[in-house]
Amino acid sequence: MTAAPESPQSASPHISGAPGACDPVAVQRNTVRVLMAAQVAAGIGMGATIASGGILIERLTGSEAVAGLGTTLITLGAALVSVPLATLSRARGRRAGLRTGWLIAAAGALTVLLAAGARLSPLALFGMLLIGAGTAANLQSRYAATDLAAPGARARALSLVVWSTTVGSVLGPNLSGPGSALARGLGVPEAAGPFVFSLVAFAAGAAVVHVRLRPDPLLTASGEAVDEPPERARFRTRMSGALRHVSTSPSALTGLTALVLGHAVMVSVMTMTPIHLSHHGASLSVVGFTISLHIAGMYGLSPLVGRLTDRIGRVPVILLGQVVYVAATLLAGTAGALHSGQWAVTAGLLLLGIGWSCATVAGSTLLSESVAAEHRAEVQGLSDTLMNLVGAAGGALSGGLVAAAGYGGLNAAAAVLVLPVSAAALYFSLRRRSTR
Repeated sequence: MTAAPESPQSASPHISGAPGACDPVAVQRNTVRVLMAAQVAAGIGMGATIASGGILIERLTGSEAVAGLGTTLITLGAALVSVPLATLSRARGRRAGLRTGWLIAAAGALTVLLAAGARLSPLALFGMLLIGAGTAANLQSRYAATDLAAPGARARALSLVVWSTTVGSVLGPNLSGPGSALARGLGVPEAAGPFVFSLVAFAAGAAVVHVRLRPDPLLTASGEAVDEPPERARFRTRMSGALRHVSTSPSALTGLTALVLGHAVMVSVMTMTPIHLSHHGASLSVVGFTISLHIAGMYGLSPLVGRLTDRIGRVPVILLGQVVYVAATLLAGTAGALHSGQWAVTAGLLLLGIGWSCATVAGSTLLSESVAAEHRAEVQGLSDTLMNLVGAAGGALSGGLVAAAGYGGLNAAAAVLVLPVSAAALYFSLRRRSTR
């Protein structure tokens, strides 16, 4: 297993161009606080989009199969911009990468609003693609929290930023009601109303990072100039070797597998759940409540998951996440046979979020600490790209799976993905024990 890189605290980084040595502990505290504030704002944008996007696309196109493309394109958009944002962050710092991602997402929300008013479904789908940049920025925020974190506190720092998304992401889906009233005033379909809140929220997240994320944590960790002029900042792309760095480290490969396939399980089931509930008579309020609980499961318990990851280890928490995934898909997938089917789906979605939290917090921490610092940003960008590409594939296939095998069949197919993750985690654990 590749040794974990030296803690930035022990390296005592000096920022060239600054009046003196920079205290990495103080910078880390400021970084976590700012990232948490930005995630609250941007989380509102993503939560409102997830709850209403699929319903809006279905009403614009009249097709259930096409409805899944809304969330799928958000995921695909995140995959397309993850590498460029990571490269931008490596060249000019986390502030530039995160700010750019959330501004692109704000432009996407505006595009969806304009398209909904004109009843142009292709333009609305393009707007969803742009909103994916917000997902990419949200994901890369968690890595920014580990740039200066001590080895024994990396999972906790990462989980705090993940947790802060809870406030905005739980509030976002519950804006469906106010969004409907706002949409009527704007003359657009009711499902488009929440995108007004998304537009404002993404812009607010970008503003918080632009103003407050100083000094930049990634540049501080590498000892580079924090406010280096753009003409001096070299924009280098070194992603071609990122997969090679991962493949040479069994621990990094285990973390990447947990992230990628775990995200596919979550996205594939979550994509079609609002449509499934809507077709079974659930109101927009019930759909919003279900997505809110799902997002609360993803983010709300992340500090506990982070502490557990630092205490008992990364691999045990990854395996715990797979067990929770199986329980979630079993509960949601068999909800049609239960008397209170809607609430069983809601409970399943809550567990689905908790499983995602375990896989993401533990997998991200394991991946980050398993590669050298100079390759970390590129490897993190690669992981987000693969997460979202596989998630996009799952979202794209989910509509067809529901049409062919029902919502229960979709959950059964998603549950199969826990097998390779569990196998990789167990293999790495046994190999590490034999090495010791």
